[in-house]
Amino acid sequence: MADSVPVRCPTCRRENAFTPPTFPCACGAPLTLPVLRGGVPVEILHRTWQASWVEVRCEVCGRQDEWPAPESGCACGTVVRVPVVPAPVPPPPNFPSFGPPAPRHAPAPAPAPDPASTSASASASETPRPARRPAFRPVTIRTARDCVTAAEQYLKWLGYADVARTQERTASGVDLRGTGVVAQVDPTTRATQLREIECVWLNGLNASAIAVFFSLAGYARDARSRADDLHIPLFVMDLTGTPQPVNDPADELIKYGAAGR
Repeated sequence: MADSVPVRCPTCRRENAFTPPTFPCACGAPLTLPVLRGGVPVEILHRTWQASWVEVRCEVCGRQDEWPAPESGCACGTVVRVPVVPAPVPPPPNFPSFGPPAPRHAPAPAPAPDPASTSASASASETPRPARRPAFRPVTIRTARDCVTAAEQYLKWLGYADVARTQERTASGVDLRGTGVVAQVDPTTRATQLREIECVWLNGLNASAIAVFFSLAGYARDARSRADDLHIPLFVMDLTGTPQPVNDPADELIKYGAAGR
């Protein structure tokens, strides 16, 4: 999980801890927005589409894409946009020279495989590998139902192809079920409490499945700590519809997907 950085509110001058969001790159690697340390946060007074996105380069595959600009809220009610490290400018294309063609040579024969390296490769193939998947297509959140839809699509993107919402919300609070996974979605504006984390964990235990939690307003401190102990992936939903990982189990789920569980 990304390290938190201090962000000073320009209104009340309070310093708040901010954890940069992590998104899944098209190559499958988790991409954490590189917050500019020492940068000056800008209060959001009027939202525009252009200002709500930043361009960031993936350190794994080199792909340069636009992602939702990181925002931080203060207890005084101020919301600021946190600056990120500017994306590098791509170098100009290299045009071919018009000199004489280089001489062609026969390709060198491939070396014989080393038995030791072959054995090492076989053992390495048994460990989980980062999942490769296309970029996630978010579902804009406007209603509580949209939260459940976004979580459902995200779990399918992670590899749980048959996940679907339950017919009705039961006392257990489980909104989504699929082969190997149960998930609860909290679309309320209050922080998710400890009891709800333990509830979804028990449901995952009974179903011999991984338990995952999605929350719109974040998590209470004891709920977050308990989820870490139980190794439950926690995600926070933003209004763009892209779940953001909150703890290490969530980062691992993004990296390996359903195949790594």
